Order: sequence, then structure tokens, then C-alpha cells
Amino acid sequence: MVTFRRMTIAILLMPCCLAGTPALGQATVSSQPAQERAASCRGGGFFAGPAAYKSVDQLPDGRVTFRLCAPEAREVKVTSSDIADIIPMGFTPGAPAGLAMAKDETGLWSVTTARPVPADTYRFNFEVDGARAPDPQGTAFSEERVGTNSVFEVLGAEGAFQSYDPAVPHGVVSTIEYWSEALGTRRRAHVYTPPGYMNGTGNYPVLYLVHGAGDSDDSWTSVGRAHYILDNLIAAKKAVPMIVVMPFGHTPDRPGADMLDNDGFGQDLLQALIPYVEQNFRTIDDPDHRAMAGLSMGGAHTIRHGLTHPELFHYLGIFSMGLGMNGDREQVVQFETANDAALKRSARDLKLLYYAMGSDDFLHGTVEPTRGLFDRYGIRHLYNESGGGHTWINWRRYLDDFLPRLFK
Repeated sequence: MVTFRRMTIAILLMPCCLAGTPALGQATVSSQPAQERAASCRGGGFFAGPAAYKSVDQLPDGRVTFRLCAPEAREVKVTSSDIADIIPMGFTPGAPAGLAMAKDETGLWSVTTARPVPADTYRFNFEVDGARAPDPQGTAFSEERVGTNSVFEVLGAEGAFQSYDPAVPHGVVSTIEYWSEALGTRRRAHVYTPPGYMNGTGNYPVLYLVHGAGDSDDSWTSVGRAHYILDNLIAAKKAVPMIVVMPFGHTPDRPGADMLDNDGFGQDLLQALIPYVEQNFRTIDDPDHRAMAGLSMGGAHTIRHGLTHPELFHYLGIFSMGLGMNGDREQVVQFETANDAALKRSARDLKLLYYAMGSDDFLHGTVEPTRGLFDRYGIRHLYNESGGGHTWINWRRYLDDFLPRLFK
């Protein structure tokens, strides 16, 4: 089944917006009844449309103000894993997690970042008395493996490569569901088809693009902006038109399963998803026109199920992942031993192996053993070491650098 409208589930957790609903807490800031304060905060009744305030407001100097209507809440913060240097994650013991918001007399909470937020796309949520809540006034959301985030974009020249441009043609992002005999369950994926596909007859090369451990098949478009990145590259004639298949990288939990060395994902990809795509989309079905790439966990899937299948993929991209995690050299030896013949074929047949890592990434220690393996087998690769860490800020830019190199 192919669905051409994307469905996003907004979780409305804010009782301030519904007259007569129970309060989140008992603290009050004025003698005005809670129902009246909520109406003042919202600027109208529940069916009056959007609230009078902006929940995310980009200021002229680049800083961002966040707002939330929650009259009965005792403590509200804004949190974001994407900009931990501006909105802290609290990884250091005793350090704050999130930006504390202040409440006015109407029940409206707000906070402004101390520094400008660089032009890019970010996930965020509100934390209301300890409970995470997406923006109830939001219209852009991003699914994780479990849970939902709100999304905001700071516009600017640095982020233009991944922004919607009304002046260029746009492809279509579809949601597909298919049955996986290998896993015995229904599976979901997102598929980008390029401009012209819907009313054309031609066949296209395919990139299988996998997300990371905390994400879902929704993530490469909802926060990764893969569709806009490719729209802009195709319009600039920097990348060839292609289909991008974004599978769900997780499989049903089972005892002893390894998220990174996941045979179940490989079986689903090779036995179910690729055949489904080739039966239902106009693809060019040979390894010269088939690519695989992924970030973090998706990079691990690419190493284990792309690099070891040169009969299927002649183009590979590995973002922010490697072998030998935590200095485990035995992992590298085991991988070589199990895949010796396939690695020798990859050395002969691959047209591109693109490998990217941030200098501050907590997985940077895997670079040396992984590149050492490539060198031992004579697998030519292009290495891109950027600044920064294990973030979507890097992964969008890796994708922008990788896509123009495909199918040339």
C-alpha cells in the first residue's frame, strides 16, 4: 500500500487549552480563575484557531523565544537534543537540563535563548512538571523510535541547502507499508520520488537511507530534510534524480538482539523491502544504480548489510559510525573473518565508499580501526572529517555532500 499523504500525530497535552479540564498542578499566580487565565493566554476559545502568541519566534538578532500556555503548571522548560550548547541537555552531573521558562500573569510561559541559534532545523519539546510534551500550537513534528518531537527551523543562508525553496520543483514523500516474511510483521518506510516521477515513465536509481538508533523511518525527512536537500541539488543539477527509500531501522525486540549487528534488519531489507520497492516503483535494478547509506545505527547497518553485498550496492555512505567501538579490536577481527570474501569483492566493485565523522563525535575512536580495515582490503574510500559531534546538524551536511557523488 502506498499513501501519498503523510500523517503526523500531534499529542495535545496542554490542559490550559481546554476549558474545564483538570489542572496540572495546584500552584497559582493570581486570583483570576484558571479558566479565564487560560482564555487570556490563548486569546480565545478552543475553536477560535491558533493562539495569539507564537510558540517559537525567531528574533531579528538570531535568538529564539519559546512560549507555552500552561496556567496551572509549576515548572516548565524547553528541551532540545539538537542544540545542547544553547539548550543544555544536563549530561554533566548537577548541570541543568533545558531552559527554564518564566510565567506571566496570564499563564503564558516564555524564555529566550541567550545566544543566536544558527540557521538550521531542530527538534524540541516542552517539559511540563516533568512530562515531555510537543508544542500544542505546532504544525511540524518528527517521530523518534518512540515518542514525538516538535520541529522548528531557523531561516538563514547557512541552512538554505535544506530549506524548502518555492522556486524549484519538488518531489513527493510517500509512506509505504509492506509485509516482511523474514520478521513476520507489517513494516513501514518512507519513499522520496523526484520531481517528474509522478507524471513520467522513466526509471530511476535508488538510495536506501537509514536513520539512527533513536529515530524512525520518518526522521530523514521530518528533521533530516532529505527531500528538500535533494530537491535543491537536483534543481541545481548537482545530483541526478533518484528515488530515496527510508526504511525503519529497528526490528521487533528479541532476546539477545544487537541493535547494531542486526541480522533481522538485513533479512528484511534484502528479502522484503528491496523486492517490494522494485515491484512497485520504477527503479533501475542493478548495483550500479543502487546505493545504501545511514547515520549512526544506520551506518552500522550499511557496514554490515551494504559493504558485505557488493552484488547489490556499488555506492555506500557511512555517517558517524565505525567498527571497534570502545576499543574492541576483536569486533573488527570477527567482522573481517565473517565477511572476508565479500570485502574482497567490495574492494574490486565499489564505485564509492563515503565515510564521514565529526571530530567531537563520541564514536570518533572507531574511525582508525574502520579505515584500517578498508586499507587492509584495498577498499578505496573518501573520508570527510567535519567539526561537531553526533548531531543532525552534521548528518544533513554529510547527505548534501554525499548525494552529488552518486550514480555518476
